[in-house]
Amino acid sequence: MTDSQLIREIKDGNVELYSELMQRYQRKIMAFIYHMLKSSKLEQMSEDLCSETFYKAYRSLHSFREMDASFSTWLYTIARNTVLSELRKVKAINVSLEDVGFEPPESDELAPEAHALRKERMALVRQAINRLPEKQRSALILREYDQLDYQEIASILGQTVSSVKSLLFRARTSVKDQLEPYFGAASETEQFERMNTR
Repeated sequence: MTDSQLIREIKDGNVELYSELMQRYQRKIMAFIYHMLKSSKLEQMSEDLCSETFYKAYRSLHSFREMDASFSTWLYTIARNTVLSELRKVKAINVSLEDVGFEPPESDELAPEAHALRKERMALVRQAINRLPEKQRSALILREYDQLDYQEIASILGQTVSSVKSLLFRARTSVKDQLEPYFGAASETEQFERMNTR
């Protein structure tokens, strides 16, 4: 069943199908929330805020309109608002989105030196991303890791598509500038290939 079909069934009273919707998105939403909480040292709240996100989505499902946004976009928006609301409560303003859950699998083929170098490069990329302003970090994570399109990111962040493109341009430029001393003259594409190695 598609998301739309599931939502129609749930709205028609088959509420047990909501668990299937949750299973489809729980891992991504949990990772997104974890990213947002990491630098504030509040990642232990990820599970609670993920549950709260799905609870809020369930309570508001009757008002969800597919013509306004896809279910995933709507869900990411609820997750982001839930986390930002919680961060305001604990006065943690500097939200960090760290690359968690996207680490490439260990490879027996990598020599110890190559493996150590790869881990070091990934750590440098994560640090560069963490230094970005919140909206740039969010846009970059949603685009590069969650592979969302510009319109979805715009809906989640409450921006126009052109603003999202501008945020991504500034984020990529900043990450590139921060990484240049470590990666030499490597191109931005090569740096993002390293960042996106899964």
